Amino acid sequence: MLLAEKRLALMKIEQGDSNAQTCYAAKELKHYLEMITGAVFDIVTEPVTDSPRIRISRQDEQGYDTFTLQTSDAGLDITGGIRGVIYGVYEFLGKLGCRFFTPLDEKIPVCENLVLPELSETQKPILEYRLHNTNDLSRYRRFAVKSRINGGNIPEKFGSSMKYALFVHTLETLIPQKLYAESHPEYFPLIDGKRFLPENPHINQRCLTNPEVLQIAIENVRKTLLAKPDCRIISISQLDNCTNCQCEKCLAVDREEGSPAGTLLRFVNAIADALKDEFPEVIFDTLAYQYTRPAPVKTNPRPNVCVRLCSIECCFSHPFGKCSDTTRGVEHPDGTRSDFVTDLRAWGKVCDRLYIWDYVTSFSHYPAPHPNWHTLQPNLQTLVENNVKGVFEQGNSQIGGGPDLVELRQYLISKLLWDPYCDAEKHITEFLDYYYGAAAPMIREYMELVCRKCEDEDIHVGFNDRPEKAFLAEDMLDQYDAILQRAADAVAGDILRSVRVRKVQFCPQYLRLKRKAMLQGNTDTAELNAFFTEWRAYGFTRIHEWVSAETAHQAFLKGMWRGEELYNHWMEEGPEEQ
Repeated sequence: MLLAEKRLALMKIEQGDSNAQTCYAAKELKHYLEMITGAVFDIVTEPVTDSPRIRISRQDEQGYDTFTLQTSDAGLDITGGIRGVIYGVYEFLGKLGCRFFTPLDEKIPVCENLVLPELSETQKPILEYRLHNTNDLSRYRRFAVKSRINGGNIPEKFGSSMKYALFVHTLETLIPQKLYAESHPEYFPLIDGKRFLPENPHINQRCLTNPEVLQIAIENVRKTLLAKPDCRIISISQLDNCTNCQCEKCLAVDREEGSPAGTLLRFVNAIADALKDEFPEVIFDTLAYQYTRPAPVKTNPRPNVCVRLCSIECCFSHPFGKCSDTTRGVEHPDGTRSDFVTDLRAWGKVCDRLYIWDYVTSFSHYPAPHPNWHTLQPNLQTLVENNVKGVFEQGNSQIGGGPDLVELRQYLISKLLWDPYCDAEKHITEFLDYYYGAAAPMIREYMELVCRKCEDEDIHVGFNDRPEKAFLAEDMLDQYDAILQRAADAVAGDILRSVRVRKVQFCPQYLRLKRKAMLQGNTDTAELNAFFTEWRAYGFTRIHEWVSAETAHQAFLKGMWRGEELYNHWMEEGPEEQ
């Protein structure tokens, strides 16, 4: 059955209902079919009975993200949930050869005589919540939908998303220090016999066994949910530090539960219980992070509570289940330690809705090659095999992107979030061949060398390391430079791909400058200025997660590893403005 022949459309696109998502899906299908065939396809709202058609309709009973593609004598039916109906259209276009690599880089085949393939399949993702935070996915919402990301802030037209009313590290928002520090110091953690009240509210937890703290939190969670009726999940979670309360009551619960997570979970459960009748569809989310990573032995999460387990201590150059680094465990109140997989399994057994916060770049030095190409897939498989229902992959979110193959990593991660058992090698190869052209084999060689060095020599790499390890030593930088120079030579004359290869070359270039400045005490001002001038010219912004390129430049001149060292607290400069 032909879709088009000699630039003539042989099927109409039948819009089976009038909701915003079906309308959008139909327009997207029309747009890309016309790009492929050169034919003009009509969208109709009345049933087509006199010829084959492609019928698109929303069927909410399939679930938010599920879709079905089914061919018959009548043509093709694409059905799905509020997001699934859109995903179904993009899946069909993928079967015709379309690839959506980045917001600005799409591979669209040309075929004036286009055959409709025989299709009969339904796809439902393993993960109900999927989020990756690169700027491309945050800024270009249409691309996020093409990538089947359903976290963040996606407009209703594109199928909407799982929206948080408050998103992590929320104790300061729920129990503001400026309102209670002077009048109620007992609301704050007892540390070494004193109530811990620093000026910076980001480093001050709360006393979670104090009943007045609980009541204040309940009321403020309620007010937040009333103000944001479109949100179905809210985080009630510790701040980003390890200053948990050591008062007698909190310590007693910690010891009884075998983990400070017990104290936090009892607090969150109480809020979830208090508000479940008023907000029956809301999920009350919290963290298992740093000191709360080990699961408690007595208290389980309520059915309407989600626990988000964080992998921040982990090595990312080896799969979670195969890393030999025993220093990355978390200590329990009795002095014993547990590794990440042990904690994952424990939470997976008691938590009906377990989410993950994972880390997929070098946050302290974005240009550093991050050797996780061989671990992304096995790690996600380990997660879903232990009852994980949602994953946030935190990566390089700077506005200007980055040189460490950010575009490929976001493409691959999106594929893995939808299907952790997909053909990852196929996706990598397709991306490299299109994006880097003749330089693709060299880029792949570079990726493999980075990973193999860490695997062969058992080099453990965290999310926040200084670039001092053996896989970033001078002899390795020489090898990376040589490979990338061959890549540049392979695309000489291809302006677009030459620019892309040049971006990757920033990785060893930056590392040479930083290592020379910090390990040899040798900073060449002219060389440094030239680097930052070109860095900005290529549209890059941040080198470190929380400070601008200008601040990073100052850190070089002052002999500091990171620009954040210029501040009392790493969050002081704040996020970039879009």
